[in-house]
Amino acid sequence: MQTKRFSIGLALACLVAAVFPINASATNPDWQGRWALTREGGGAGWLEITQQDGYLDGKILWRWGSVAAVSSVTLDGDLLWVTRVRQIERKDAAGKVVRTQQLTETWRLEADAEQVRGEYLSPQPDGRALVREAFSAVRIPELPPRPDLSKLRFGEAVDLLAGSSLDGWELTDPQSVNGWSVTEHGVLVNDPVQTEGEPHIHYGNLRTVAEFEDFSLSFEVRVPEKGNSGVYLRGVYEVQVLDSAHRDASALNMGAIYSRIAPATRAERPAGTWQQMDIMLVDRHVTVRLNGTVVIDNQALTGITGGALWADELRPGPIYLQGDHTGVEYRNLQLRPVLDQ
Repeated sequence: MQTKRFSIGLALACLVAAVFPINASATNPDWQGRWALTREGGGAGWLEITQQDGYLDGKILWRWGSVAAVSSVTLDGDLLWVTRVRQIERKDAAGKVVRTQQLTETWRLEADAEQVRGEYLSPQPDGRALVREAFSAVRIPELPPRPDLSKLRFGEAVDLLAGSSLDGWELTDPQSVNGWSVTEHGVLVNDPVQTEGEPHIHYGNLRTVAEFEDFSLSFEVRVPEKGNSGVYLRGVYEVQVLDSAHRDASALNMGAIYSRIAPATRAERPAGTWQQMDIMLVDRHVTVRLNGTVVIDNQALTGITGGALWADELRPGPIYLQGDHTGVEYRNLQLRPVLDQ
């Protein structure tokens, strides 16, 4: 177990990386490694650059969705160009796909003596404009050693659903519509009602006002048929909540770290039944127990997941529940903070 002093040391290392983000010089950076991307207009991203058999390669996450392999990585002096090509479907007025085209997204990164700045460029799907977004990049410190979970000490349990109200919770985006409520029996319910023929309503994600560092979290969850939600740890790592008993194994199923770590075994139950999940987050390593079975065993978290509130993995953050997809129910949310050793 790393102490909070070590966490502070990591934060200082991150600050140093922000000021001196390169291994060589500002005009000749070593781009290999993992980078935290902060979008100027809000939202987070993640980039990993590797060298494979003599050429540069990489993976990218840009605000939402899954971690994806990039199409190319090109070094041009002190500029790094990263591209990703996606397939988009052209549909007619009736919604029929009439053509599939390629859309190329580009990330341009440049280092100076103080920081790494970047610009994201992508054509609008209709091809009539070019989207430009500025962002900054900070090298992510190396992962600490795998913690010894047998030596952990925990503080008093925190009941995240005390009473029958949303006290202690708030929407991550105050402009979203709130579909969340708590029943008299202490069940947290999301009911994102949509009306056929009416404009789509954007329902909000719910987060704790309090923020946490390392902890053990336990709860019960019930998803309906085709239900989709998620539990974010520190506001940056999503543990998937999904009706996936009928799906092939993948890193998108119930209990996965979304698009990053697949469950080692299948343990989800059918939709409409209560399921127990126990999660431990310690030193950027995660353990997930689903319905009594360990499906992720103290594995390293190499980066944020789509929908993260920010790019900084070292700061404390909230528990946040995804509510912008489908209905879902949670109960008995209990959190026990990890104490210093």
